[in-house]
Amino acid sequence: MTTETKREVFDAVWNRLAGYQVFFNGWPREAIDEYKKRYNAALPDDLPVIPKAVGEWIKELHKDHVSLIAAFSRVINLSITRTDPTGVPVWVLNHSDTFALAWVPGVWRVEETGEIVKLEAEK
Repeated sequence: MTTETKREVFDAVWNRLAGYQVFFNGWPREAIDEYKKRYNAALPDDLPVIPKAVGEWIKELHKDHVSLIAAFSRVINLSITRTDPTGVPVWVLNHSDTFALAWVPGVWRVEETGEIVKLEAEK
């Protein structure tokens, strides 16, 4: 295993190509610059995969400006009282790392459909 990031590999390739002529295999340099911008804006390959119900719960909590620690508190309380029939608290308790990986950037893949969900930025 390496400590090199995917971004560092991309930049190394980019810097190597930058030493060549203005055109690379017939592509003008501006076209390659556009791909670099797209790469910068793209989502990571390894998005967390969570059930749809968990994603809906994350959306609700974000609307209410609930913090991650408060979300975990709610999960524990719901698990103790067993008042949530959706199964979300049990899933979160068993997959807390995956839940946090979806929560922090606000983006995940829905387990049932493969759809990518990205929380809307607050206005």
